[in-house]
Amino acid sequence: MTATEEKPDTGTAAPKHRARRGQHPVPGLGALRQTGRLFALALEVGRAIFRRPFQFREFIEQFWFIASVTILPAALVSIPFGAVIALQVGSLTQQLGAQSFTGGASVLAVIQQASPLIVALLIAGAGGSAICADLGSRKIREELDAMSVMGVSPVQRLVVPRVLATMSVAVLLNGMVSVVGTLGGYFFNIIMQGGTPGAYLSSFSALAQLPDLYISELKALIFGFIAGIVAAYRGLNPRGGPKGVGDAVNQSVVITFILLFFVNMVMTGIYLQIVPPKGG
Repeated sequence: MTATEEKPDTGTAAPKHRARRGQHPVPGLGALRQTGRLFALALEVGRAIFRRPFQFREFIEQFWFIASVTILPAALVSIPFGAVIALQVGSLTQQLGAQSFTGGASVLAVIQQASPLIVALLIAGAGGSAICADLGSRKIREELDAMSVMGVSPVQRLVVPRVLATMSVAVLLNGMVSVVGTLGGYFFNIIMQGGTPGAYLSSFSALAQLPDLYISELKALIFGFIAGIVAAYRGLNPRGGPKGVGDAVNQSVVITFILLFFVNMVMTGIYLQIVPPKGG
C-alpha cells in the first residue's frame, strides 16, 4: 500500500515543480540565449574558414548570385542618396557662408556613412533573405540533419561560403557605391546649386584623407559579415515548417538592420576619437 501511495506523489511533484518554474520566467532570458547562440555560430564560422576542404565552387556561386541581385539596386539607390546629401549640405553651407566646403562635407558623408549602410542594407535585404530562405528550406527538409549524420559539417559546407560571399560583395560594392554617390552629389551640386567644380574638388582634397576610405571598407566588411551570420543563423533555426521559414527571413532582415545601425554608431564614435580630422 505504501508503494502504491508513493507513486502518485512522485508523479505529481515534478509537474508542479516545473509549473512553478514556468510561471516566473526570467525576463530577457530567451533573447540572451539567442544572442549567445548567434555569437557561437559566428565563432564557429570564424574557425571553419581556415579548415579544409574549402568550398570554392559554392563560394563562387553565392558570390555571383549576391552580386547579381545587388549591383543594379545599389547603383540606383546611391545616386539619390548622394544627391540628397549634397543638396542638404550645400543648402546648409550656403546659410553659413561656407559654400567652399560643400564638396568635402558631402563626399565624406557619402563615403563614411551612406555607402557602407546602403551596401549592407541591400545585401541583407536581397542576399541575406535568400540565404536565410535557402538554409531554412534545407533545414525543414532535414537535409542539414542528413549532412550531419554523414559527417559533413553544414557550417563548413554551406554557411562559410555564404558568409565569405556577403563579405566580399560588400567590400567590392562599397567602392562602386562610393564612386556613384560622389558623382551624383557632384552633379547635383554643380547643376542645381550653382557650385563650381574647382571649389568642390579643392574642398574634398582639403578635408578627405585615406583613413576615411579605410573605415568605409572596414565597415562594409563587418556589415557583410553581420548580414551573412544573422541570415545563416535564422535559416538554421526556423520554427513551424514553411511558415517558420518565412518568419525567419523577416526576422533576419530586421535583426540585421538593428545590428548594422548600432555597430555603425560604435565604429563611427571610435573612428572619430582615434583618427584626428584633417584641417582645411
